[in-house]
Amino acid sequence: MSQTINPDLAIAQAAPIRHIKEIAARTGISNDDLEYYGKYKAKLPLKLIDEEKIKKSKLILVTAISPTPAGEGKTTTSVGLSDGLNKIGKKAMAVLREPSLGPVFGIKGGAAGGGYAQVIPMEDINLHFTGDFNAVEKANNLLAALIDNNIQSKTRSLHIDPRTIMWKRVMDMNDRSLRHIVIGLGGTADGMPRSDGFNITPASEVMAILCMSKNIDDLKERLGNILVGFCKDGKPVFARELNAQGAMALLLKDAIKPNLVQTLEGNPAILHGGPFANIAQGTNTIIATRMGLSLVDYVVTEAGFGADLGAEKFMDIKCGYAGLKPDALVLVATIRALRHHGGAKKAEYNSPSLDKVKKGFENLEKHIENCKKFGLTPVVAINHFKTDSTEEIEFVKDECARHGVMALISDCWAKGGEGMTEIAQAVVDVIDSGVNGFKPLYDWNLPVEEKIMTIAKEIYGADDVEYSPKAREGLKMIKELGFDGLPVCMAKTQKSFSDKENKIGRPRNFIVTVREFEFAAGAGFVIPILGDMMRMPGLPATPAAEGMDIDNSGKISGLS
Repeated sequence: MSQTINPDLAIAQAAPIRHIKEIAARTGISNDDLEYYGKYKAKLPLKLIDEEKIKKSKLILVTAISPTPAGEGKTTTSVGLSDGLNKIGKKAMAVLREPSLGPVFGIKGGAAGGGYAQVIPMEDINLHFTGDFNAVEKANNLLAALIDNNIQSKTRSLHIDPRTIMWKRVMDMNDRSLRHIVIGLGGTADGMPRSDGFNITPASEVMAILCMSKNIDDLKERLGNILVGFCKDGKPVFARELNAQGAMALLLKDAIKPNLVQTLEGNPAILHGGPFANIAQGTNTIIATRMGLSLVDYVVTEAGFGADLGAEKFMDIKCGYAGLKPDALVLVATIRALRHHGGAKKAEYNSPSLDKVKKGFENLEKHIENCKKFGLTPVVAINHFKTDSTEEIEFVKDECARHGVMALISDCWAKGGEGMTEIAQAVVDVIDSGVNGFKPLYDWNLPVEEKIMTIAKEIYGADDVEYSPKAREGLKMIKELGFDGLPVCMAKTQKSFSDKENKIGRPRNFIVTVREFEFAAGAGFVIPILGDMMRMPGLPATPAAEGMDIDNSGKISGLS
């Protein structure tokens, strides 16, 4: 079967790749501290985290405008910026999330960057990598099995009401047929029949917990704090009451260790954790970020989807738990994304239109305003495509300058680190200038409704927040369970500032509606659900999997 050659895969396969011990040596890691997964991947022990070094290193967050079907290139920019910083003589590394198999075989593709700004080995990273997702899946499903086993038990039952069980099984694949299922059929020996379903693995609270944990003890405590449902008398049931946390942590004993790989240019990179940003916090693990800051002077990390989702959660949730603060922020935009937000249809994305870019700039403008609310003046990276016109680029640069922000061309897809040296120097200059002073958007001790209102009004631009009757019940439960002091992790569409995905650009005069709440007590946040959120995606009409293959020599094709 003939295969279409993907340029990213072709570039990755043609690149020279160094033994991982060479990459480790560049950061001062000894061979004895590496846990090898073949020649090009290794796990890093948590003992390498250096609290004093963390205080001196600089953290750079890469985020983007509201996503479009064409993609904006945050990971590509993050990898390219790391390479660019190394080009200008700085000791830097990218610290990123791991890709999920669902998007890889579905429509979005992998998460290893693109062009000449990639992390390698690309095929391994986008497939099973070091097994972290598998470990999360098994730990999640162990808890599910323990729950159903307890319901079945006649001697050790916690008297869990099956109708209240919140915990679902997970699998790292897009499979819409598993969203709503019935389990326990066949007879009394096969469990109690009840409604259930699967989420995709990145949507598991275990993934969120892995990313929020600081060490094994913290991991176990958070796993024990998972709220799984309620007893028949209304009492909450936590995973610790099923004695689940020890065995779950055991399954995660290797997954908690960050993964060291390399960029195409031989610079170190860490990939670890992979929660989605529309339904979870959308950032890599606290451990990985702190590990990176312990090893180099500049860490480039990213937050998923637009800055209204991943970046807000990075700064209001992750930074609070990790004791971190970003020193600089890079906001990725593309001209074709601005055309989209200006009303261009998919067929028009690559057709220059200054009018559409002018209209679509409102989306970028709002993101710039939002970044400044956190005390950060962003550097705008215009991820360059050959279809960008000079007048469109100059308009964006001029408008950004009018907002007191520098906008520069990112050309790392075509040129690697060399195409990012100007942005790398601009980021260093911003850090050295001391103009940034990070501050979170809200105080965790505020009432939940006030925290939600703050995000909705300040970040989304909403006029008000409405609550469904079910959400009102959720607010009462939050107070009863003592979760009122937790930060909020908003779950909404990534396609719009609003909770309606068709409201592109910069929506105005709208109200967001909280439909219900979910409780991630182990991860340490409550989740207001805005609209219908998909936790188990389906495959598209033509899945990317149909174009993939491997030959007798082991060469892979069709992976992107």
